[in-house]
Amino acid sequence: MLKKTTLIVLFFLIGTTVHSQVLLSLIFGDKLNSDGLEFGLEGGVNWSEITAMEADKKLSEFNLGFYFDIRLKNQWHLDTGVLVKSSLGVDHLTDADLTYLEIEKEEEDGSYSQVMDYFIVPILIKYKLKNRMYFEAGPQVGWMRESYVEFNHDSDSKEIITKEFNTDKINRIDAGLTLGTGYKLMDNAGMTLGIKYYIGMVDVYKNKSGTTNNSFFLKLNVPIGANKKKEK
Repeated sequence: MLKKTTLIVLFFLIGTTVHSQVLLSLIFGDKLNSDGLEFGLEGGVNWSEITAMEADKKLSEFNLGFYFDIRLKNQWHLDTGVLVKSSLGVDHLTDADLTYLEIEKEEEDGSYSQVMDYFIVPILIKYKLKNRMYFEAGPQVGWMRESYVEFNHDSDSKEIITKEFNTDKINRIDAGLTLGTGYKLMDNAGMTLGIKYYIGMVDVYKNKSGTTNNSFFLKLNVPIGANKKKEK
């Protein structure tokens, strides 16, 4: 299942980033990348959970944004940017979770998920090896746009999804530590495939301590305009 999901994600990202790369290249040309700066699109999928909740399944969501890879000195870089479409949360909420969230359980059989949409900003120090691998670590902050409990069930051969918003129960600011590694698929202007693990350090719910976001990210970074600059 994981292998199938990974392949779907990669095809989705390649298609999305190719169209975006063409558009941004037409607007900005080759000014986006230089010897000390790499700019591009970042997308992928993440599997998240909320600690101290009884839910036993990670929430799987796509994410998309842009990144800046800034050379500091020699092989040291600053990796930052914004995931503008990204969600964290947890899947398969239990009866106890629903009681805490003050969600009335429906009569139909189905699954409940806590979903929180964020703007996510990593601020990571990256060290690049000569074999195109890298390691990175640093803080990550997020600003929650909206939050809801999603109920998913089948009725008369139709999938029905309902949302009950609970944004007022969630802390707007999330922060924690991210660790990651990855590999540049080609020299210089090539795409980069990476993984990150985020450990939240701020309570998700305002009135429930110990509820922090944890998430595993699979990402693909595609530089914009770098190939054109290299050809010149």
